[in-house]
Amino acid sequence: MAEVRKGAIAWKGNPTDVAGPELKVGDQAPTDFVVTGAAMNAVKGSDLASTPRIIAAVPSLDTPVCDTEMRRFNAEASNIPGVKIYAVSMDLPMAQKRWCGQTESSNVETLSDFKERSFGPAFGVLAPSVGLFVRAVFVIGADNVVRHVEYVNDIVNEPNYDAALEAAKALA
Repeated sequence: MAEVRKGAIAWKGNPTDVAGPELKVGDQAPTDFVVTGAAMNAVKGSDLASTPRIIAAVPSLDTPVCDTEMRRFNAEASNIPGVKIYAVSMDLPMAQKRWCGQTESSNVETLSDFKERSFGPAFGVLAPSVGLFVRAVFVIGADNVVRHVEYVNDIVNEPNYDAALEAAKALA
């Protein structure tokens, strides 16, 4: 069982526990996880490891703040060539695919942790009492080193886009 950080993040103003480590800048990004892609294919963390990337862990793409966040990252993608953008949530792949189509978000690849439930504890974003992720953004280099990390203090808040994008531009 992953370590649990007590009251680490707020869930709509109420402290919630979060399973997994709190990653820090300079850490090696976890690769020992499996998520599900839009085509219901298994995607291993090690498959992503050699690519500069932004990983946005979100509670659900069907919520206003997550929708706003991922639309912003989708729009900014052209400013960070060579950097992949992933949205990871517990949403079913079909719901993620629908969201991409409805929002015309073709610059974000969605990944779901609904099946294996291994990404959340590996990245320290799973809120076990809710069964969803807290909001967090990770910028990771091709060397698999975490260059930027933000665990947003409450899931109702948006991340610091400028800080994440600056870190990602340094990788491009």
